[in-house]
Amino acid sequence: MATLGLNLDEQKAVDRFRKQVVEPSMTSLVVVDFWAEWCGPCKALTPVLEKVAADYADRGVVLAKINVDEEAFIAAQFQVRSIPTVYAIFQGQPVADLTAARSESQLKALLDQLLAKLPIQAGGAASADVGPLLAMGEEVLASGDGERAASVFAQIIDMAPDNAAAHAGLIRALLLAGHAGEAEAALVALPPELARDPAIERARSALALARDVPEAGELARLRAAAEAAPADMEAGLAYAGAAFAAGERDAAAARLLAMIAHDREWNEGAAKAKLLQIFEAIGLEDPWVAAQRRKLSTILFG
Repeated sequence: MATLGLNLDEQKAVDRFRKQVVEPSMTSLVVVDFWAEWCGPCKALTPVLEKVAADYADRGVVLAKINVDEEAFIAAQFQVRSIPTVYAIFQGQPVADLTAARSESQLKALLDQLLAKLPIQAGGAASADVGPLLAMGEEVLASGDGERAASVFAQIIDMAPDNAAAHAGLIRALLLAGHAGEAEAALVALPPELARDPAIERARSALALARDVPEAGELARLRAAAEAAPADMEAGLAYAGAAFAAGERDAAAARLLAMIAHDREWNEGAAKAKLLQIFEAIGLEDPWVAAQRRKLSTILFG
């Protein structure tokens, strides 16, 4: 849960939640109970949750209680509309809604299912495999939610500081969220052994492209210039770079593909090089990239 753009009280609430829930969830499955003093059903559920958590403590289950009156901001982030609401949190992310389970047997059945799937070892120690979390981060990044993706990758880095893919994901997520300065700082702070990793090269490409972000009104001027003179390759390249940096990747790819079709050798293949740089920045496994690569292959090889 990122704190960017929050006021002081909201930041404090996030810090409390991080200490009470997020940090324990790095090695345990945290059952979060949203409740209030005035809630009768909450009071009935509390002893059930406490007993189940105690029974499953040696399997890595921890109970955390969030008073919605005292932590309204946190409750709002989880879109809590009625109480009791109960979530299972693992490594900072909700993995199940347990609200419908009100009996001991129902709760234990759901926990058994979760513990069979999650990399939690006996005693609550999480395994070192962060692959599923990296996949989650990439999925969130692909959805366009840079803030949440940055939070996921930051949590992975806390668990595995030497994981280059996590650092690269954080840089790309910060860029997507509009925090280019923080992304630059994260890249500069990398130790030399990580800075040479291929995953970091992908993030470096994304940063290089982001530096082309046009000022207000500049993108429209570049677009007009490129459309007015389709054969002007310099104008087309300038527009494509600015369009991608501004988030208009379809327009950028369309312009570069048209340039390659017109003259693939221009300026030592500059249009193709720019397009490949965009592919690298986004990721070759991305569906959008795959679609654009098929278009490029059609132009190059018929």
